Amino acid sequence: MTTIAIDFGTSNTVISILEADTQLPKSLRFSNLSRVFIDVSAEGERLEIPVIPSLLFIKSGNNIILGEDVRSQRLGLSQGYPPERLFKKFKRDLAGDYQPPAIQIDGINYNHISISELFIQTIWTEIKTQNIQPTHLIFTVPVGAFERYLDWFRDLGTKLNVSQVSIIDESTAAALGYAVKSPGKLILVVDFGGGTLDLSLVRTVSQSHQNDNLRAEVLAKSEAYVGGEDIDIWIVDDYLHSQNLTPEQVGKISYQNLLEIAERLKIQLSKNQSVSESWFDDESFMSYELKITREKLEEILEYRQFLQQLRDSLDEVIAFGLRKGITKNDIEQVLLVGGSCLIPAVKQLMISYFGKNKVKLDKPFEAVCHGALAITQITEIDDFLRHSYAIRLWEIYSKSYSYYRLFEQGTKYPCKRSEWLNLQVANNGQSEIRLDIGELGDMTQTEIAFDASGRMTCSTLQHQEFFRSLDNQYQQVCVARLNPPGEVGVDRISVLFEVDSRRTLLATVKDLLTGEVLVNRVAIYKLN
Repeated sequence: MTTIAIDFGTSNTVISILEADTQLPKSLRFSNLSRVFIDVSAEGERLEIPVIPSLLFIKSGNNIILGEDVRSQRLGLSQGYPPERLFKKFKRDLAGDYQPPAIQIDGINYNHISISELFIQTIWTEIKTQNIQPTHLIFTVPVGAFERYLDWFRDLGTKLNVSQVSIIDESTAAALGYAVKSPGKLILVVDFGGGTLDLSLVRTVSQSHQNDNLRAEVLAKSEAYVGGEDIDIWIVDDYLHSQNLTPEQVGKISYQNLLEIAERLKIQLSKNQSVSESWFDDESFMSYELKITREKLEEILEYRQFLQQLRDSLDEVIAFGLRKGITKNDIEQVLLVGGSCLIPAVKQLMISYFGKNKVKLDKPFEAVCHGALAITQITEIDDFLRHSYAIRLWEIYSKSYSYYRLFEQGTKYPCKRSEWLNLQVANNGQSEIRLDIGELGDMTQTEIAFDASGRMTCSTLQHQEFFRSLDNQYQQVCVARLNPPGEVGVDRISVLFEVDSRRTLLATVKDLLTGEVLVNRVAIYKLN
């Protein structure tokens, strides 16, 4: 069996393989696609880390260019290469279920879904050219990913003709990669990448009676929809405001160049107190200098409420752990992964929270992808629902929606509801009842403004719950067909829900009028 893992990232994508002879993970490098970062291991060994920049550019004639080829040629960032043909952050739009309008290029419509598929399929072709024939493909996803995003990966695995497809949380993957080397340890992973901030608290347990295989227990999770790409934008917006400029005034090409400069300066601040870089405005033919200090970056992070979101996520994980009898002091290792964990303010906050001896920054770009391959050594992963699941009901008298929660966030499965849910029809003569089942998520927002003196002001973090319907491939079996038709105001069906050991939502439906069982433990949806 040949196992490949793909860590599809907002800024960079990593592809790793489990080598058959050593059973050790190795990141794959592709000519023209890969960019190589140089790092030094804890033992002083020079490391070359190949990543694929998550960039795609469409040249005339619908010629697809991606990865390092886009970055090195500055496609979309210079005259002659329209920025409208450059696609970036498409993974983030896909994961966030955001629906930006499609862009038409040479008569073809492109959106974040089609671009993401083109990106991975092109990489898949490159994998095959290296005479690698994967039989097991592992995708990593953000902790807070919704079902539609997971379905997209499952469908993509089918299109790639892979016999086995697995999906695992990014931060959980990194934790497993470390935990398999240290069975029994309690490990917290903080994964701060280009698009999301994810945390997972994981412990592995040896099962000596099963050939030394391991069982992994996911104890707590948390996430925030914020990443390194946001910080780049915040740096640029702060700079433009200081220069009395707007993104519209500098133009699309110059703005994209500024974002690239901001990313470089942000990285350089991990080793320097102050950094700067000049940039040239193609519109005004003037040269400017973007300068930023660590202190200024930390001020931006505080005003943008990022550091507060990180604190809140840590508090949530610790609170989850306490419910299971685990305290902060019980956590033995805190692993920082993802390029944005290199930001000094992030690392310092973690050290102040857990202590210097526990915090470790190891393989920030590869830990997730390499860790994902560790699931081949795990016999069982005890996990829980990251989101609450509910039925959306239409209230006739108030003419508004209400939500009946089926399973709360944090519920371990297999599980079964203790009570049946009685439902009525909405209209007299209605012959069907359809169940609108979805996930309840939490959106965090903050507003930033500038006062008359140019100082940043912000509101407190605002939390808002929202509902996302499941994209239900089994919807036809979740329909109660009524004979005779229903009557308004009279309970007509009773439904019992459960989640089995394979993480599938099941439903049993009874007709209260006829006593007939309409649906008996039928699959409604494959949960994450």
